[in-house]
Amino acid sequence: MADLDNKDQTEMDPADMEDVEEVEEEETGEDNSKARQLTMQMMQNPQILAALQERLDGLVGSPSGYMESLPKVVKRRVNALKNLQVKCAHIEAKFYEEVHELERKYAALYQPLFDKRSDIVRAAYEPTDEECEWKQDEEEELTEEMKEKAKVEEEKKDEEKEDPKGIPEFWLTVFKNVDLLSEMLQEHDEPILKHLQDIKVKFSDAGQPMSFTLEFHFEPNDFFTNTVLTKTYKMRSEPDESDPFSFDGPEIMGCTGCTIDWVKGKNVTLKTIKKKQKHKGRGTVRTVTKTVPNDSFFNFFSPPEVPESGELDEDSEAVLAADFEIGHFIRERIVPRAVLYFTGEAIEDDDDDYDEEGEEADDEEGEEEADEENDPDYEPKKDANPPEECKQQ
Repeated sequence: MADLDNKDQTEMDPADMEDVEEVEEEETGEDNSKARQLTMQMMQNPQILAALQERLDGLVGSPSGYMESLPKVVKRRVNALKNLQVKCAHIEAKFYEEVHELERKYAALYQPLFDKRSDIVRAAYEPTDEECEWKQDEEEELTEEMKEKAKVEEEKKDEEKEDPKGIPEFWLTVFKNVDLLSEMLQEHDEPILKHLQDIKVKFSDAGQPMSFTLEFHFEPNDFFTNTVLTKTYKMRSEPDESDPFSFDGPEIMGCTGCTIDWVKGKNVTLKTIKKKQKHKGRGTVRTVTKTVPNDSFFNFFSPPEVPESGELDEDSEAVLAADFEIGHFIRERIVPRAVLYFTGEAIEDDDDDYDEEGEEADDEEGEEEADEENDPDYEPKKDANPPEECKQQ
């Protein structure tokens, strides 16, 4: 019987063989389509993605097995390349040290402009008409009629209220416009930050360990007697001997705040709470008053201390990581471009960056749709019918 089957297969018409091949190809196409759909469903499942990411994170730095398979003579040469890479890391560290020196040099050139900005904000200097002229973009240009109307409305507003001095609440507005900083602000912080007149960045002197200090200058107020609050960040620009390949530029090693001399009863970093306690034996109740920490922007000046061992608990590590990010952002973005954060233009630029990412995502979706249309197994009619739960009743 087996011989007859073999004979039948041998004597099968060539046209029939073509039909068999076509069926096999169709089945293979259907399998590929199902596999793609299953993959897409899996990649849209956040739990599967999280598990996959955890698995990938666990593989970082683990040997692939390829290096172990190399001949000994090749491994020696790879070690030579690693030694070269360590030397590159040390050169890169020197590069960043010189960048720091350049920052110090140009900080001195920027400072007169920042000082004048401060004078205008706190009404110590009134800019001239020439200094106040600003050419608007084409989109912002107004007709003569609209300009005249706006001028009349501004004059009315000026008549209705007192002439403001400088630019009121300049830095408070900057803080409120920036998400990273506004998240730190509490309602009780705002009356204090209305007295903030300037923020300055001071770099360490030449030859000294790399660091920078943020200086917050306040006018006399009813909350504390300090005129300047400081926060100093210590940095290091050298590869770690135990892990030189992890070097990626200067890193902040620690920071120190300052003591705020609060006026009695004005310390917003503390709050008083009352608790009722019941005596176990007698059953009497008494009220106990306790002073506990309170959420406030001014906790920024009391960061966790980094022990000599460098080991911190998870909470302290999270606080310091956020603190370093804020300090770096104030130094790199806020101080140099304060007026643009005051007007919101810098925020719009940041939003534009996100929009571009969104457009890229849209393009990718468009490519996926095009791929589906070109797929011979793709059946738009099936997709056109919504699932039962999506149909209108």
